[in-house]
Amino acid sequence: METEPTPDLTEQATALADMAFGIWVQILSFLEGLMRPWSAYQLAIILAIGVTSHVIAKILAPRLHGWMRTREGWPKWRLRWLLVIHKRLRGIMFVTLIWLVLMVMREITWGSRSYLIGIVANLALAWLIVTFATRLIGNPFVRTIVRYGAWAWITLRILGLTDQTVEVLDAAAFEMGSFRLSLWVVVQGAFILSVFFMAARFVSHQTAVRVQANEDISPSMRVLVVKFLQVVLYGAAFFIGLRAVGFDLTGLAVLSGAIGVGLGFGLQKVVSNLVSGIIILLDKSIKPGDVITVGETFGWINSLGARYVSITTRDGREYLIPNEDLITTQVVNWSHSNDFVRLDIYFGTAYGDNPHEVRKLAIAAAASVDRVLEFRPPVCHIVGFGDSSVDYILRFWIKDPTGGLTNIRGNVYLALWDAFAENGISIPFPQREVKMIEGSQLGTKALD
Repeated sequence: METEPTPDLTEQATALADMAFGIWVQILSFLEGLMRPWSAYQLAIILAIGVTSHVIAKILAPRLHGWMRTREGWPKWRLRWLLVIHKRLRGIMFVTLIWLVLMVMREITWGSRSYLIGIVANLALAWLIVTFATRLIGNPFVRTIVRYGAWAWITLRILGLTDQTVEVLDAAAFEMGSFRLSLWVVVQGAFILSVFFMAARFVSHQTAVRVQANEDISPSMRVLVVKFLQVVLYGAAFFIGLRAVGFDLTGLAVLSGAIGVGLGFGLQKVVSNLVSGIIILLDKSIKPGDVITVGETFGWINSLGARYVSITTRDGREYLIPNEDLITTQVVNWSHSNDFVRLDIYFGTAYGDNPHEVRKLAIAAAASVDRVLEFRPPVCHIVGFGDSSVDYILRFWIKDPTGGLTNIRGNVYLALWDAFAENGISIPFPQREVKMIEGSQLGTKALD
């Protein structure tokens, strides 16, 4: 048994068909106008302008590119805009020439004989302005949405089809009770949200630059302020954008609460890392530039993220340590309160060497190394009497742990080696004696 369509859907489909037919009639009328003699002349003029602008751009592009190469001292943002102009040189030439031709034709002939050229000139200028304006948007996806949306809207506006297009898009709607979602609302929402996100990104970027340049704020607090501002700005852009298109946020609040409960159970680790990251930023236990050791990983902090901390080691590897691990495990921060680090090395000398002389030579050798601090002089102590050597410990201070620890220890060992070699101090090593017992087979063979 077939069911007849509901009256609402039938009326909606009829209204949509009528509006689409009206737009089609206007398009046919516009195409019919192109068949008039003066319209053909205007199309020929537009084509000639396009060819001329292409030739001029081909001539000027290599010269502009060569001139750009000589601007080495210019700021990057200026060179970036020059590159954009270089890529859009054909469009710039076309807009310049067509507006010159349009002004001349309006002076020497009737307005109707330059009507089509005026439409193309306005379209070309508007598209060029949109192209340059959207270069300010850093996100490629958002930039594409805003650019093509602005191009489509400006084209419809210049052609006088905005009202009909809005009616068609608004008629294509989905209704459920009091809730109504039309295609026009979706288009509006995508465009407005893109604009708001672009503004939020620009404000957050400018604020981040100013905060990072403020030396009065600690590095960890700078990161916290920047992250907080980004969350606030992007959240405000999202909700204000939805409100601007008439979206009811009451249902969204209830839905977000239900989703939040589910995510709280499913994303415990992620939430734990986020909270741990906020705690790290607030208690200032680590900050970018600190030298830390986590487990067997030794390196300096490159950046603090919302979920992890980036640590770069001496061999160039970059480790992403979850924030939760920095809260729950032992972390050695070599530069937490200051950059001073004390290092210890152990060595031994023969029993025949004067220990007083050995201590003086060891202290002088350590002090001769570049990175060893002079105002915190090295010290050397005897720590025991071994089987074949007198054992010592040599302690010294450095203030640049980012320069590495293994290399400074190696340099001090080399200085000790040179000092002991010059003063006849020997470094013993285990020795073994083998005795042949008389009457044994080995002893007899040895005598033979």
